[in-house]
Amino acid sequence: MDTMELIMLGTGNAAVTRCYNTCFAIRMGERVLLVDAGGGNGILVQMEMAGLSLADVKDMFITHAHTDHILGAVWVIRMIAQQMQKGKYEGEFRVYGHDKVIDVLSWICRATLPAKIVACIEKNVRFCEVKDGERWEVAGAYMQCFDILSTKEKQFGFRLELPGGKSLVCLGDEPYKEQNRSYVEHADWLLCEAFCLYADRDEFKPYEKHHSTALDAGRLAAQLGVKNLLLYHTEDKTLSVRKEKYTQEAAQEFKGNVYVPDDLEEIVL
Repeated sequence: MDTMELIMLGTGNAAVTRCYNTCFAIRMGERVLLVDAGGGNGILVQMEMAGLSLADVKDMFITHAHTDHILGAVWVIRMIAQQMQKGKYEGEFRVYGHDKVIDVLSWICRATLPAKIVACIEKNVRFCEVKDGERWEVAGAYMQCFDILSTKEKQFGFRLELPGGKSLVCLGDEPYKEQNRSYVEHADWLLCEAFCLYADRDEFKPYEKHHSTALDAGRLAAQLGVKNLLLYHTEDKTLSVRKEKYTQEAAQEFKGNVYVPDDLEEIVL
């Protein structure tokens, strides 16, 4: 397989205006796995700027049904369905998520999209409900989802076993729960939310909003013995210094590699 890449399409939390909501793509050879899609049709802009073709996106995983993660998925589905109608998309498009994600996404699509698009969805777009702990194959990799035990909204993270033996874990956008250690421990890549710096906690109030800081994420990565830590789902008031400051703070606790990507940044896995 060609080089595998992680493309951060967006890195911000729900309320950002200076960057896009957190979502990303994993390119494995010619196939692309999309994880979440942000809060609107801005996902189409981000994908175009990243050089990603919808025709290559065969699988999408939606972590939960909050607006900043699921509404962009409606646009992805619409545009892929249009390509299917024009004969420009080969095969099925599969959307994975837990029961609420599938119910919400299906309802929005059927309630808001044109009838001819809905008809195409019913024929060639598969809504795949997955259960806690379920494992399946995606583009030569193996994905296993897990309930992150959210305190706000039912949400699934996942562990992706990549071709070649490396592992990538996505914790969603809330703090880690110890019950999920078996999915996360010793991962090669840990994707973790960091709402703000610990130094700025009084301003952004991450703990009141059920989120973590860069310092917390660094401490977690050290405790779980992961190799690479990637931080996302941040505030957007400190973008000019975010990469430097978040990296420095996480590195106080974690001695592995820390990545604080900007929107559209590509990372070789």
